[in-house]
Amino acid sequence: MANVRVRQAAQYVGLSKSNLDKMRCWGTGPAYVKLGNSVIYRTEDLDAWLVANRRSANDNGSAAGEARAAA
Repeated sequence: MANVRVRQAAQYVGLSKSNLDKMRCWGTGPAYVKLGNSVIYRTEDLDAWLVANRRSANDNGSAAGEARAAA
Protein backbone atom coordinates (compact mmCIF):
# COMPACT_ATOMS: atom_id res chain seq x y z
CA MET A 1 0.00 0.00 0.00
CA ALA A 2 1.41 3.34 -1.06
CA ASN A 3 0.27 6.76 0.08
CA VAL A 4 0.45 9.71 -2.31
CA ARG A 5 -0.25 13.43 -2.13
CA VAL A 6 -2.78 15.23 -4.31
CA ARG A 7 -0.46 16.01 -7.27
CA GLN A 8 0.77 12.42 -7.39
CA ALA A 9 -2.79 11.10 -7.06
CA ALA A 10 -4.01 13.31 -9.90
CA GLN A 11 -1.20 12.08 -12.11
CA TYR A 12 -1.94 8.47 -11.09
CA VAL A 13 -5.59 8.69 -12.20
CA GLY A 14 -4.97 10.94 -15.20
CA LEU A 15 -6.66 14.10 -13.95
CA SER A 16 -5.44 17.60 -13.24
CA LYS A 17 -4.82 18.52 -9.61
CA SER A 18 -7.55 21.14 -9.89
CA ASN A 19 -10.07 18.61 -11.15
CA LEU A 20 -9.22 16.18 -8.34
CA ASP A 21 -9.51 19.03 -5.79
CA LYS A 22 -12.97 19.92 -7.10
CA MET A 23 -14.11 16.31 -7.09
CA ARG A 24 -12.98 16.00 -3.47
CA CYS A 25 -15.02 19.08 -2.53
CA TRP A 26 -18.10 17.78 -4.40
CA GLY A 27 -17.74 14.33 -2.85
CA THR A 28 -17.37 12.60 -6.22
CA GLY A 29 -13.68 11.77 -6.08
CA PRO A 30 -11.76 8.88 -4.58
CA ALA A 31 -11.54 8.26 -0.83
CA TYR A 32 -8.86 10.26 0.95
CA VAL A 33 -7.39 10.91 4.37
CA LYS A 34 -7.03 14.40 5.82
CA LEU A 35 -4.03 14.83 8.12
CA GLY A 36 -3.93 18.40 9.37
CA ASN A 37 -3.69 20.48 6.19
CA SER A 38 -2.49 17.53 4.08
CA VAL A 39 -4.65 15.35 1.87
CA ILE A 40 -3.38 11.82 1.36
CA TYR A 41 -4.67 9.19 -1.08
CA ARG A 42 -3.97 5.47 -0.85
CA THR A 43 -3.18 3.97 -4.24
CA GLU A 44 -5.55 1.11 -3.37
CA ASP A 45 -8.38 3.62 -3.01
CA LEU A 46 -7.43 5.27 -6.31
CA ASP A 47 -7.47 1.89 -8.06
CA ALA A 48 -10.86 1.04 -6.53
CA TRP A 49 -12.28 4.42 -7.60
CA LEU A 50 -11.04 3.91 -11.16
CA VAL A 51 -12.65 0.46 -11.32
CA ALA A 52 -15.91 1.74 -9.84
CA ASN A 53 -16.06 4.55 -12.43
CA ARG A 54 -15.14 2.44 -15.44
CA ARG A 55 -17.50 2.87 -18.39
CA SER A 56 -17.68 1.18 -21.74
CA ALA A 57 -16.62 3.22 -24.75
CA ASN A 58 -20.20 3.65 -25.96
CA ASP A 59 -21.80 4.42 -22.59
CA ASN A 60 -23.27 7.91 -22.58
CA GLY A 61 -24.43 7.69 -18.96
CA SER A 62 -28.02 6.91 -19.85
CA ALA A 63 -30.10 4.35 -18.00
CA ALA A 64 -30.09 2.22 -21.15
CA GLY A 65 -26.29 2.33 -21.21
CA GLU A 66 -26.15 1.28 -17.58
CA ALA A 67 -28.58 -1.57 -18.24
CA ARG A 68 -26.44 -2.78 -21.15
CA ALA A 69 -23.33 -2.62 -18.99
CA ALA A 70 -25.02 -4.67 -16.26
CA ALA A 71 -26.13 -7.35 -18.74
